[in-house]
Amino acid sequence: MAGGVERVLTAKANYFADKLGYHITIILTEGKGKPLFYPLSEKVDVVNLDINFEELWSCSFFKKIWLYLRKQPVYKRKLKAELMRIRPDITISMLRREVNFLTKIKDGSKKIGELHINRAHFRTEESENPGIIKVLFAKVWMMALVPKLRRLDRLVVLTDNDREAWHELSNVVAIPNPLSLELSAQSPLTEKRIICIGRYCHEKGYDDLLKTWAEVQRLNPEWRLDTYGDGDKSSYELMADELQIDRSRCTLHGRTSNVEHEYMNSSIAVCSSNYEGFGMALVEAMACGVPVVSFDCPWGPRNIIRDGEDGLLVENGNTHKLALALASLMQHPEEISRLGQNAIVNVRRFEIDEVAVRWKRLFEELSIDNYEL
Repeated sequence: MAGGVERVLTAKANYFADKLGYHITIILTEGKGKPLFYPLSEKVDVVNLDINFEELWSCSFFKKIWLYLRKQPVYKRKLKAELMRIRPDITISMLRREVNFLTKIKDGSKKIGELHINRAHFRTEESENPGIIKVLFAKVWMMALVPKLRRLDRLVVLTDNDREAWHELSNVVAIPNPLSLELSAQSPLTEKRIICIGRYCHEKGYDDLLKTWAEVQRLNPEWRLDTYGDGDKSSYELMADELQIDRSRCTLHGRTSNVEHEYMNSSIAVCSSNYEGFGMALVEAMACGVPVVSFDCPWGPRNIIRDGEDGLLVENGNTHKLALALASLMQHPEEISRLGQNAIVNVRRFEIDEVAVRWKRLFEELSIDNYEL
């Protein structure tokens, strides 16, 4: 587990186990025998069903279907056996492949689905041109999904905008992701460094970021850009060279296990995403006192950033406006400081103590005393 969703899941599991005394079990399908990327409380149990759905990632579209049809029955059988063994009071699904059968498992638990991406992009292809077959497949899949979500006891989404998007459902509640960093300081905002953290994929808009930086670097030769994330960055490395970006001032790094350290050595964070489920990287940057300049993409940034108060929002996809906003901020350190100080205050609404209250209230509404995941 190495992504943002996994980091948030770990933070919530640790909090409910250590702070509130809940009995937590995390059930995994991948990474059998591998160490967990984020530290997990000793009070949290982990069960790995060893399904290895990751095998599908490197296959052609039609081979993916074949492998899926082989693995899905095995997953259903193993998950059902585990839930019948544990007998949890509540089961929370991250709405992956188990969404097709989870509510049919009669283990006595209430079923909650937790969605970390907005509706418009749930289970769609991340590539820019997915092709007609994949688009049609996604549409058919979505039509079949709504009745399954209706059978859940609750569907939890991250923003009010996305709650409203599921207009066919009456069981949807909005609870944001909690800040998962435990901060001991804030950035001094002295480094002339811009940071971006997120997977190297179409969703995160690294192509737009590089176009933006190609324009910004000419105006601000003392500043540099550093990006961090999982995924294949080779196409973006090639693009950076094609845009004649000064690579001594722009580095595309792999993932980092110490995001706090990177934020503490930055003065501005940038988000060039085409869309966001929420935008955990924005919350983390702001908690470190680093103001964020972001596209106003659906749906996360506008639910986190208060434009002109604790960060800046610009027209979605407009790289020239993003470049102008960054360049203006880079030339006014006093404005960076003002936005950063406001960000520290405003982002407190996402601290885990605050978010956990909302989850606990949901559990109590379902008349649950103990929590199993």
